[in-house]
Amino acid sequence: MQKTIWDKYAEVLVDYSTDVQKGDLVMIRAESIYAKDLIKAVYKRVLEKGGNPMVRTSFGDLAEVFLKYASDDQLDYVDPITKLEYETVDKYISIGAPLNTKNMARADLTKLARRGKATKPLSEMLMKRSADGTAKWVIADVPTHALAQEAKMSFDEYSEFLFKSCYLDLDDPVAKLKELDKKQTEWANYLNNVKEVRITGEKTDITFNVEGRKWISCSGVNNYPDGEVFTSPVEDGINGEIYFDYPQNYRGNSAQGVHLWIENGKVVKAEADKGEEFLNAMLNMDEGSRGIGEIAIGTNDEIQEITGNILFDEKIGGAIHMAVGASYPETGGKNVSGLHWDLIKNMKNGGKIFADGKLIYENGKMII
Repeated sequence: MQKTIWDKYAEVLVDYSTDVQKGDLVMIRAESIYAKDLIKAVYKRVLEKGGNPMVRTSFGDLAEVFLKYASDDQLDYVDPITKLEYETVDKYISIGAPLNTKNMARADLTKLARRGKATKPLSEMLMKRSADGTAKWVIADVPTHALAQEAKMSFDEYSEFLFKSCYLDLDDPVAKLKELDKKQTEWANYLNNVKEVRITGEKTDITFNVEGRKWISCSGVNNYPDGEVFTSPVEDGINGEIYFDYPQNYRGNSAQGVHLWIENGKVVKAEADKGEEFLNAMLNMDEGSRGIGEIAIGTNDEIQEITGNILFDEKIGGAIHMAVGASYPETGGKNVSGLHWDLIKNMKNGGKIFADGKLIYENGKMII
């Protein structure tokens, strides 16, 4: 029987991204009924691999209701069942399928920040388990009308875009992901011997101390689609200013024209043409949210424009992104926060990256 697009999608997530083995406890999380076809295909594939699948589904309106009606005690509460899942599940496959990308746009920012702080230990635990190899996770999306509208595309156009971004239009998407990884690993190996990275461009001149930090090639293991090379810079070794011309989306809200000034690794000033109140509320979430958790170079040339979906937008070929908040332990990062907000910068308009003073990237392309 011929494989469907969902069978092919499931094989990437189960066989390649999370490498499900016999006996693994696999949590399949999904956001709405629109994910049904992929949930079913992933569930079937986990069984075929000898894993033990669990499914947890929800819908976005519950988060809106929770933030509207929850007391402070309820905002701070993390149920023991969820905590147990984060401690024991071997593989996590999370499928996004939003019915409405704006359902949190008017959420109480104070409550949103408080909830983020309460769930910080869960994300921190998963980061640590991922770094030590006791857990694997991947996030992916399916096409929905909400995502298509956000991207200003028809549903059919968006579906084609999503599948091409994941290389699912190819007979063997995993072979393409491995090809991407080979090229990116060469860049990562080069950057692993670099002490300082400097990025320049429009209203941007910033340096990152990356000495001793590990650069990692991302090719479909944690995110799908994928395409980036990233690290977590030394916590107190970031100085300068950086401007993000693309719209920056996070938790159903957005900020535009974000301009940050950073001293010794902390955001000391933040401005935005739109959404400045939201930007600063997130930066004030907790003690680590003004730190810098990641710097990365996007490499997926199938993605060339902002769609309003960070899973895709941070991978744009010809862009970089910098995350405020939590860093990644597997890179050597030590910053802890309930926030991890990837801010994307277009580099095709004169942007440059220097490694220990040597020009390695210009106008959206690596030149090493």
